[in-house]
Formats: sequence, C-alpha cells, structure tokens
Amino acid sequence: MTDSLKIVIPMAGWGTRMRPHTWSKPKPLVSVAGKTSLEHLMDMFKTVPNPENVEFIFIVGSFLGEMQVPPFIRENYPNLKAHFVTQTEMKGQSHALALARDYLSGPMIMCFSDTLMETDFSFLTKEEADGVAWVMPVEDPRRFGVAELGNDGWVTKFIEKPQSMDNNLVVVGCYYLKSAESLLAAIDEQMQKGVMLKNEYFLTDAISIMIQSGAKIRTEKISTWLDTGTIEATLDTNKILLEKTGSQVGKFEGSNVEIIQPVAIHASAKISNAKIGPYASIGANCKIENSHIAESIIEPDCEINDAALSRSLIGKQAKIKGRGDGCVMQLNLGDNSQVVL
Repeated sequence: MTDSLKIVIPMAGWGTRMRPHTWSKPKPLVSVAGKTSLEHLMDMFKTVPNPENVEFIFIVGSFLGEMQVPPFIRENYPNLKAHFVTQTEMKGQSHALALARDYLSGPMIMCFSDTLMETDFSFLTKEEADGVAWVMPVEDPRRFGVAELGNDGWVTKFIEKPQSMDNNLVVVGCYYLKSAESLLAAIDEQMQKGVMLKNEYFLTDAISIMIQSGAKIRTEKISTWLDTGTIEATLDTNKILLEKTGSQVGKFEGSNVEIIQPVAIHASAKISNAKIGPYASIGANCKIENSHIAESIIEPDCEINDAALSRSLIGKQAKIKGRGDGCVMQLNLGDNSQVVL
C-alpha cells in the first residue's frame, strides 16, 4: 500500500492580531462567511487525490488550541483520520513540524491555518517534482516571503521579507513535498546550524536547504488567496467569500426583515424589524431586533437590539444594546462581551 498523504496544519500561534477574539478561542475557530475559517480550510482539501488515504496532523497551541481544536474536529469530521500535536514554545514552523515527526512519512502537504486559496490538488497524482510551493504575484511582496526562480524555472531559494520589490512571487503558505523524511532531515540541519529569523525557524529556510542538496522544487501559481490573519482581512475575506458562494440563508424565524444580498444567516437565528446585508454573516441562535447589520460577522448566540453595525466582528454570546438612532458603529467585541450605548 502506498504511503498515505499527510496534511499538516500548524495553528499554534498566539493570534495576537485577532484579539480580543483569540483570548477565548484559537484563531481558526473564528467565523467567516457562515462557518469557521478552519471549515473553509478543510473544504479546500476536497480535491486531494485518494481522500480515503489521507491523514491530517493539526499542530495546536497549548491551552486554547489543545482544548478546543480536537473536540471541534471530532464533532464536525468524525471519520477523519486525525492526529494532534501540541507546540508549547513559539519557535516557528520548522520547529512545529519537527514535533510532528512521529506522524510524518511519505508525501505531505503543509498549509498554514489562515491560508485560504483556490487550487485543485488533483494534479498531485502526476507530480514529478520533489516539491511544490503555491505562489501568487502581489504588488508589494516585502511583508511576505518570496520564491526566487532560476533560468530553468526551478526555485533556487526562498527569501523571507525581501527588501526589494523586484520579485513579487509571494509564497502563500502552502507546500507539497514528495518526501517528509527529506524535509525532516533539512529541518534537523536548519536547527543544528541555528538558521533563524526573529528567534523562529522558518520552513522556507528548511526547503532552501533541501534545494541546496539537489531537491527540485517548482511553483504553482494561484489567483485567489484570502487571509484571515487580522480583523480587517477577515472582514474582507467574509465579503469575498459571500460574493463568490452567494447567499446562504436558512429558513430563520423572522418578521419585517429586509435582506440585501449576499448574506449568510443561520436557520436558528431570530430576526425582527431589521435590515441585514450586504455582506453580513449571522451565526446560530442569534437574536436581532430593530437593527441594521452590514459588512459584519456576528458569531453564534449574540443578542443585538437597536443598533446599526458596519465592518464589525462580534464574538459569541455578545450582547449589544444600541441607542436606536440609526447611527452606524464599527465594533470589535470578543466572546461574552456586553455593550450598552
């Protein structure tokens, strides 16, 4: 039997750019366009070849990730062959993969938890390169890592946070490697030599070591890459996903509700005397009265009265009581918050 494909999803970071939401849950469990960003990520892998021969390895952080991700996966993906590894020290991506060593052999995909992209993985059945890095041209590559290509089209090296704008082929955070063993050997060498940036071991440095040893790595270009790493980016991604997938409106309990498409409204929501949309995502069991909600994500179990919200991200079980004057507000509230205006 051929080695199963391992899909590794590191998600152990602190999620500081998504505060206050990540004080109470790991970043991949924040909602966007009607479901968690982790569920959108799992949808992305529906095109991998031989899905019955795939194992997932989730690298979670201690405390929130360790407590919440395994039960979420077991509940929502009961048939998934899943392993969980806890990264207690934030020493970077290569360090995270080294911790998952016991589960890594044969072909693997490594994808960051906040990388949502459009790609079709079915080409991997015929892939002959030692590795593939997904890339997208962007205007200003300096915040990211880039792939440098030789005249023959193969990757010569990766550069983290380049100073120059000449090369705009940004690596989006998804890689395929034919041999997990080769990657682990390169990571061992990287850690032995102390190849770090800001006290973290970056995966691109390990793959550059593989290239120096003769590995052939190519790029796969994509045109859609969505980010859920910050509040603003998550709201933008919510907008793009709703535009792309169209409205998902359950038969919710409602009276005198005006809907401006596209929106996502859970079937268990209760809404009255309200305008919802455009680009609003309303979670399960939300109660909304006398309010207008646009370009916002409202997580499950919220209660919103007499408020007009735009570009807002509202955590689970939050309660908002507005002034009812129609004055539009932008709020960023964590789970279980309460605001009376």
